[in-house]
Amino acid sequence: MELTDLLTFSTVARLGGITRAADELNTVQSNVTQRVKALEAEIGAALFERHSRGMTLTGAGRRLLPYADRMAALSREALLAARDDGEPKGPLSIGSMETTAAVRLPSLLAEFHRRFPAVQLSLRTSTTAELVAGVLNGTFDGAFVAGPIEHAELEATIAFREELVLVTARRWQSLGALRAGTPGSGPTALVFRIGCTYRQRLEQVFSEFGWPSSARFELGTLDGMIGCVAADMGVTLLPRAVVGRNDTVNVHTLAPAQARVETLFISRRAAHQSSALQGFASCLGSNGEVIAA
Repeated sequence: MELTDLLTFSTVARLGGITRAADELNTVQSNVTQRVKALEAEIGAALFERHSRGMTLTGAGRRLLPYADRMAALSREALLAARDDGEPKGPLSIGSMETTAAVRLPSLLAEFHRRFPAVQLSLRTSTTAELVAGVLNGTFDGAFVAGPIEHAELEATIAFREELVLVTARRWQSLGALRAGTPGSGPTALVFRIGCTYRQRLEQVFSEFGWPSSARFELGTLDGMIGCVAADMGVTLLPRAVVGRNDTVNVHTLAPAQARVETLFISRRAAHQSSALQGFASCLGSNGEVIAA
């Protein structure tokens, strides 16, 4: 198999279409189509189902994708390793939960940029599940995720310790008042999309409160989440540091078992640790605690 064919296949699978893949790969659509067809001919099976909304993977495509992603990641890693002369520079892709990016990372990123201005750092936010997958397939060099994370191919360092709190509209002065004022299935749970660890923790809290069948409403941004809570659309679970002294909402302390969560910085164990990534890790400073394998 040609590496370029696998890289093209992986890009089409991630973006869901030839046009978007051609744009990202900076090539023409016919070249992308040709490479996908060549790979399908070599394998002897269709890798995509074509339809009006784009392209989706067939069974063969789903089985091939993890290997293609790993080869793509290994190719990028080899290139970076060959170019790495010990001076932090070049691209560095970091992933983060949105809550961490909003509150914990600005000062860290500013320090990193001051110390290593030659590094071209990019930061993308997503859910813990997607961030873990991104580190494993090489999309991210490292990522901030909610713990616990146990995976043989990942190294994890405790970056921050958070206290989760239940966030409600101002009219709910206590958890007791909330529970008394929302009988039956309870209030609406305002959550980020599936894959968010805080969503899972909120669902556990609701189950313990006797609200396992409460309505869910997904939101895509932190500002939208807090705004909807303030409007009394529902309640959510966020780190206390994220809510801060926001006077449009109330925060309610939970039991330690419900509230405690660690934010981990993860990277691939077997991957080449670039000078840029080592520099970023150094900016975590003494706050970071390595988790033993």
